[in-house]
Amino acid sequence: MNMPPQKWLIRGGIALVLVLTGVVLWYLMKPAGLPDGIVSGNGRIEGVEVDISAKTSGRIRDIVANEGDFVKVGQVVAHMDIDVLKAQHSEAQAQYAQALNAVGTAQSQVAQRESERAASLAGLRQRQAELNAARKRLGRSETLAREGATPVQERDDDEAQAEGASAAVEAARAQLAATEAAIGTARSQVIGARSQVDAARATIERIDADIRDSDLKAPVDGRIQYRVAQPGEVVAGGGRVLNLVNLGDIYMTFFLPETVVGRIAMGTEVRIVLDAAPNYTIPATISFVADVAQFTPKTVETASERQKLMFRVKARIDPNLLRKHLAQVKTGLPGMAYVRADPKIAWPASLTENLVR
Repeated sequence: MNMPPQKWLIRGGIALVLVLTGVVLWYLMKPAGLPDGIVSGNGRIEGVEVDISAKTSGRIRDIVANEGDFVKVGQVVAHMDIDVLKAQHSEAQAQYAQALNAVGTAQSQVAQRESERAASLAGLRQRQAELNAARKRLGRSETLAREGATPVQERDDDEAQAEGASAAVEAARAQLAATEAAIGTARSQVIGARSQVDAARATIERIDADIRDSDLKAPVDGRIQYRVAQPGEVVAGGGRVLNLVNLGDIYMTFFLPETVVGRIAMGTEVRIVLDAAPNYTIPATISFVADVAQFTPKTVETASERQKLMFRVKARIDPNLLRKHLAQVKTGLPGMAYVRADPKIAWPASLTENLVR
């Protein structure tokens, strides 16, 4: 089927736009005045964003940091309501005191059972002595009864007393065993009571930690960007309250063609010139190179198409340099990043003068 001329014109126009775009990108990558071995790309200053969130669900009592404020690591920026935590803490303290009393009671039970064991042991010894005496009397009665020197009834009475004494010994032994078992039970109760003390203490420590975490603190040095929630609102556990940008991790993101990226190593020197401050040059180093191309199809077949591959690159600014100029650090500013792909090439004078240090 023949295609109408209008469609051919449209497709030709699209192809022409793509070619012109490639030409423009090439000139942007290699502006006039730069020596071979130094390439450039448009980019924007960015920073790692950090969310300050509530550890547990609750109501925001107040927020003491405003948007745009500089905050230091560990600085309190908001408070969560802790009325419920205070009540839980009081309850845990009462349970802790109750557990301590239970330990004292259990220890008293152990002492009491040990006293009963000592009494049972003394009683057993007494019954054993009575049994020995009864058996001796029975032996004498049997001898005298055989000789006719004593009535048979007396021998029978002595035999009955010996059997009674033997039964008393067995009962004393059983009493002693029961007392020892009671001691074991009382000692187990002491262990259980001490475990309750440990559990109550752990509960108190957990609630104390929750109370400390109710003071939301900045995890890093940075600038508050915006409030996610407002005082009086209830947030869930992990709910965001504030957002800040980490001023110790600032970088520029830009794009370079495949023919250049293949020669760039991690740590390669970069010079950044911002549109807002064109008279100053900021030193940086390559900290990231994407392994997936942008702006083009995933699969290309020709060398000319491969030259259009663009890779995302990051140039990180030294944190020590950032700390020296903390008040001037701002994210979102556009500018140019100049990369020295060939370390043998010297930086031009325009990129060495007014170098920020």
